[in-house]
Amino acid sequence: MSSPFVAVAGSTGGLGQLIAQALRKRGVAVKGLVRPGINASRTEALRQAGVTIAPVDLSDQKALTKELNGATCVVSALQGLRDVIITTQGALLAAAVDAKVPRFIPSDYSLDFTKTKPGSNRNLDIHREFHSHLDKSGIAWTTILNGAFLDLMTSDMSPVNHKKRTVMYAGSADQPMDYTTMVDVAAYTAAAATDPNPTPKILRIAGAVASAKQMAAIVGEVEGVEYSPSSIGPVWLMERMIPVVRFFGGENDVFPAWQGMQYMANMASGAGKLDPLDNDRYSGLEWTSIAHVMREAKAKRP
Repeated sequence: MSSPFVAVAGSTGGLGQLIAQALRKRGVAVKGLVRPGINASRTEALRQAGVTIAPVDLSDQKALTKELNGATCVVSALQGLRDVIITTQGALLAAAVDAKVPRFIPSDYSLDFTKTKPGSNRNLDIHREFHSHLDKSGIAWTTILNGAFLDLMTSDMSPVNHKKRTVMYAGSADQPMDYTTMVDVAAYTAAAATDPNPTPKILRIAGAVASAKQMAAIVGEVEGVEYSPSSIGPVWLMERMIPVVRFFGGENDVFPAWQGMQYMANMASGAGKLDPLDNDRYSGLEWTSIAHVMREAKAKRP
């Protein structure tokens, strides 16, 4: 590509694809970095959106540098453990520095792990470690922290139980927690990636903020029946249970059961709460409500 562009790594993933498409909606040239030999069906939606597909070995710093020449920003949407977040994303960072790319956005997209206790969340400890690599690199970087993906509230991982008409929580039913849809995160990331002005290293957003008590009220209104918060105990009890569950394995899995418990504990304790929020930094963005997501999910149920 001869004209300036934004490079997106992990562009065939759920969030990466949305980020690439959000950039295209802004009229920005996008290069999607994909693994060589990837099935054409996985890149078809990107091609239709006008994204230039660039097959490249993400461990090959020299090849990556060549692909990044002329980029105005590198956006990472890579997902995984140390081998991905530190090693592969590290090669991407080094290539961005070699290609003199002005900006790098790492693949964080989570609760505020800059405020949580090290050791309380395995996955987020890895992301925190990568921030030290960013600082040492000398490149300007910005990360997007968005709480939990609101989309998960309608998945099998949701604390909402429609059969029992409850919303599961730990600790206090009044603890506010942050949620943002993947589409909204992608739109905000695209805005940050094209921001001509220097941005803070940390941008915090939340499309919706709700406690378990408030979530139950919202879901109940959508469903037309009463929902109630359902306690699974204090946060400290969950924290003590995590090592027990972890003993039975899952270290090589990106999201084992105990990892989900770590995320829940970080949110339920308030340690990962996003504050202050930067929702208003970019104009023209709309934030999807919990009620909207729940209504859409209800309409799709048989």
